[in-house]
Formats: sequence, structure tokens, C-alpha cells
Amino acid sequence: MRRLLIAFGVLVGLYVLVVGALYAFQRSFIYPAPVSHPWPRAAGFETVAYTTSDGLILRALYRPAEPGKPTILFFHGNGDSLRGSLVSTEAYAAKGYGLLLHEYRGYGGNPGAPDEAGLYADGRAARAWLESQGVPGARQILMGFSLGTGVAAHLALEQSPAALVLISPYTSVPEAASWRFASLFPAQLLVKDKFDTQAKIARIAAPVLIMHDRDDASIPVEQGERLALLNRRARLLLFSGYGHQLGFSAEAQGTGLAWILEAVR
Repeated sequence: MRRLLIAFGVLVGLYVLVVGALYAFQRSFIYPAPVSHPWPRAAGFETVAYTTSDGLILRALYRPAEPGKPTILFFHGNGDSLRGSLVSTEAYAAKGYGLLLHEYRGYGGNPGAPDEAGLYADGRAARAWLESQGVPGARQILMGFSLGTGVAAHLALEQSPAALVLISPYTSVPEAASWRFASLFPAQLLVKDKFDTQAKIARIAAPVLIMHDRDDASIPVEQGERLALLNRRARLLLFSGYGHQLGFSAEAQGTGLAWILEAVR
């Protein structure tokens, strides 16, 4: 019995140690900014900069829209970069849509450390910069992939865009973490940055497109389906064979283009 109690105590101690480490270093897990590479260059894009409300100067890539076309403000995933954003928006660029490929604080050589409030501030600065370039909120399409869906949805609630596109979205970061770790850890209590799209999406007035892959091993398709049920204007489109990297596929981009033509007048 004494040995069993000692073994149990050791296991409990290890569990507490692991939970403590996850809590202390959670933002390094949520925001694993890739090692900085040379700033990407792409035909038709220029490097621009805008200042956040807390004084950070962020660089991004911008491509003006052809006459009559709206501009897409794109928010990439947590482990991605502007290189991935360029691939994820190739089809939209080819059709003449404006593109502001946003880069988060702490990513791509930008200053600052990412957290939920900071990423919202970054997104507001990007939207304000577009307005200063003659692209009002009503001509902006907010598009988010994975982590970026939480940023895009929050900004769409604050100021309605022309449309909101969510690719491989989660209901909230704590729920996504609970699913990922098989509920072994109390994520609802431990996770600081919530990105609670589930609590916001019903109040988003803009048309919403949700695209999710049935085989997504990072964020289960059920979370995308749940979000779609909560907004009466949302359209859910499911795919197979792409997993969590759905947004990079030509099929998803072509589908997004077709929906935008229908939803944005």
C-alpha cells in the first residue's frame, strides 16, 4: 500500500508539473512563430507598414485591387508566415482582388509578442490602414485560416466587412486544446487567450463562408459545423483529402472565389 501511495504521489506530482509548464509556456505553444526568413517578394505586391494602438510598427504585403474589386485582408495560421499567405491567396490575386497579407506582432521580424488582445489590435491597425488607402470597411473581405479565424471573426463583429471567410476554424482555443489533448488537461481554466468565435459568430451581420475538411486532424470538422449552425447567414462547405492545410488547395480557393462573387455585390 505504501508503495502504491508513493507511486500515486509521484504521478500526481508529474501531472502537476506538466500542467504548470503548459500554463507557464502556453503562448509559445499557441504562437510558434517560424524562424524568420528573408522578407518575401512577389509580383504585384509591395511592403507596407502601419502602426498599432500600442505603438508597434508592423510590416505587411499589399496588392491593390483592380477597379471594382474588393480587398481581402488575410490572417494566416499560428505556425505559418507570409510565404504561406501568398500561396493561400494565389487564386484571389489572379482574379484581381486586392490583398493585404497581414503579419502578426512577433512574426516575420515584426516587433512585439503575440497574445489575443495584441492580435486584435494588429488587425484593427490593418483595417484602418486599408481605410486610409480608400478601401472602407464595407469593401473589405476578412479571411482567416486556423488561428487567423479567431482574429477575423472578432474584427468582423467590431466592424462589419463585406464578407467573412473562415478556413479550418475552431470554436475557441480552449475547446480546440481540449480536443487536441483528449481533455487530459483543464484547458478551459488554463488557456489565457480564448479567441471565442463560438460566442461571437451569431452576432456577425456580414455573410459568412466556413470551409472545413472532413479529415482535419488539427481542428475537428465538428467545430466548423457548430459555428455554421450558430449564424443563420453562414454557409458551410466541406472538403475531403486536404486535412488542416485546406486553404492552400486550388479547390478551396476556387470555391471561395465563386462564393465571393455570389455574396459580395
